[in-house]
Amino acid sequence: MNVRAIRGAIQIDENSVSSIHSGAKELLSELMRVNELSLDSIISVILTATPDLTADFPAVGAREIGFGSIPLLCASEIDVPGALPRVIRVMLHCTTEKTAQEVAHVYLRGAISLRRDLAQ
Repeated sequence: MNVRAIRGAIQIDENSVSSIHSGAKELLSELMRVNELSLDSIISVILTATPDLTADFPAVGAREIGFGSIPLLCASEIDVPGALPRVIRVMLHCTTEKTAQEVAHVYLRGAISLRRDLAQ
């Protein structure tokens, strides 16, 4: 088994509890699906939100889909002028048989523009 870090991001529609939770759940679920991960393979998760997302922590949404026993950390992204608004980013650490080149990073909705070279 290898330890890998997998990146991803999603742009959500609004600064609301439901939008933040559903965005975090969608992003993490898709990361797990495309990389064939189970909850047992996840070591830790760092979630960040742009400064305009303040209604709740993305980690709350993660816990709603089974991440309750996984170490989660939320942080705020740097407030860069002109940066894409309403974005939740993730760095997920896991164990996997995949090589670094086989790992799929996931960028959803408007966040595709952040990494067109990696987007699905």
